[in-house]
Amino acid sequence: MAAIEESGGGGHGKGDGKVRGKKMSTRVDMTPMVDLGFLLITFFMLATTMSKPTSMSLAVPDKTEDQEKPTEPLKASKVLTLFMGDNDDVYYLDGIAADDDKAKTELKTTRYGHDLRTVIFASQKRINAANPKDKDGNEAFVVVIKPTEVSTYKNMVDVLDEMAITKTKRYALVDNLTDSEKEVLGDKIKPKN
Repeated sequence: MAAIEESGGGGHGKGDGKVRGKKMSTRVDMTPMVDLGFLLITFFMLATTMSKPTSMSLAVPDKTEDQEKPTEPLKASKVLTLFMGDNDDVYYLDGIAADDDKAKTELKTTRYGHDLRTVIFASQKRINAANPKDKDGNEAFVVVIKPTEVSTYKNMVDVLDEMAITKTKRYALVDNLTDSEKEVLGDKIKPKN
């Protein structure tokens, strides 16, 4: 609250005979404003949600007893295999196994982002058109993701992002390379000193 205070005045001080006007000063009481400030700070602290940590959703198979049941091996014609190389390069084999005679000539390179997404969509369209859904209603398209020694954590996140963006439900992370895959990739996956 503000208040006006009157002080002295009136000309009766030193006897010089002059009549002086009353001095008026204002005094602002800051207590209610400070109370309001703390009230608003408390309100916003309680009403604001803290920033939630962002995490990537990863589709994992359900934990059931059926996992012990042997599964049918995947046909190479239904698989897109991604090898994560260095310098943000992705090598891929689309519908062909690494031990096939044509694997070295069919090995292609792309980049993360839109280029990889285009490769995934094209392969998905081709494989799903050529193969019917299985008895559980799953599409035939499967992506096998293989990180290498020269790939980075960011590369892995980028590939998983592409799986989420392309809505690819069936993909597998495999952390070892077969001898035929190492032969096909050659020097592309060897660390440079």
